[in-house]
Amino acid sequence: MNVFAEIFRPGIMDFLIQTGIVLVKAVIVVGVLMLHVTYATYFERKSIGHMQVRLGPMAVGPHGLLQPIADFIKLFFKEDIIPAQADKPIFFVAPVISIFAGMTAISVIPFFNGFVIANINIGLLFVLAMSSLGAYGIIMAGWSSNSKYSFLGGLRSSAQVVSYEIAMGLSLVGVMMMAGSLNLTDIVKAQEQYPLGFFWPQALGFFVFLVAAFAETNRTPFDLPEAESELVAGYFTEYSGMRFALFYVAEYIGMIMMSLIAITCFLGGWNGPFAIPYVPFAWLLIKLYCFIFLFYWVRATVPRYRYDQLMSLGWKILIPLALLNIVVTGLVKVL
Repeated sequence: MNVFAEIFRPGIMDFLIQTGIVLVKAVIVVGVLMLHVTYATYFERKSIGHMQVRLGPMAVGPHGLLQPIADFIKLFFKEDIIPAQADKPIFFVAPVISIFAGMTAISVIPFFNGFVIANINIGLLFVLAMSSLGAYGIIMAGWSSNSKYSFLGGLRSSAQVVSYEIAMGLSLVGVMMMAGSLNLTDIVKAQEQYPLGFFWPQALGFFVFLVAAFAETNRTPFDLPEAESELVAGYFTEYSGMRFALFYVAEYIGMIMMSLIAITCFLGGWNGPFAIPYVPFAWLLIKLYCFIFLFYWVRATVPRYRYDQLMSLGWKILIPLALLNIVVTGLVKVL
């Protein structure tokens, strides 16, 4: 009886209830996220297909709707090839680091008022830390594969992260100054008095963040770590089967994560011009789908940058623009 009395003490019961609530939220978010990742690949192929006056996937299911399921089954049963000279422990763990960094960062995103897995006071700083940690998976994959193509892809990714992570962090300083907080829920609430969120007062910061987000996620026109025309497939050249699929999933999770950060920090999060009943996160989803479509649109229309152009843009243009945005924001707040 004493054991049960100890377990069901008020303090311990509160802890267990809170832990259970967090676990339920995490399961819901991960389930919805993986569903979006699965069909983000399908809609990308469809969108780019229509932009190029073709149909995209059509064979599996009505209008190809079951194509992502078929792709998953194929990758699950493909042979997992490991290079003979690879550093096997690092080779195995690299894709896991990439995917978990992105999923962990999403834990601090508020989807609507009161629904966030971890409502921490340094949420924005946590997101930046996790996004930079994801690059370690790419660098480790490039080094451990013992392939010159993979190694070059890993080196390019590390250089991109150093330059564009700085620009991204500086672009968000203006948001922190205006909201007076690093808590993402507080940042969303601070935008309620602005019709377009912080998009208009932080237009320069938003532009810098958007460009840096494309580079952070290794998406066109900054997909130099992959660069199929130069490096075969870059850092995951030697990967196959489910390990290849993990890198693929990590890229789309990163794309969704960057879109959510842009929406939360610049476009008012879950807020909209009018309330949509029964779906409190409807505006956030609408904004998210628009952002994801922007990634597809850019991929279909903009050619890849040359590597020296990529680095020059980061150091010579984006970082000075982000610093200018901080100075202007500070002057406006003071005056």
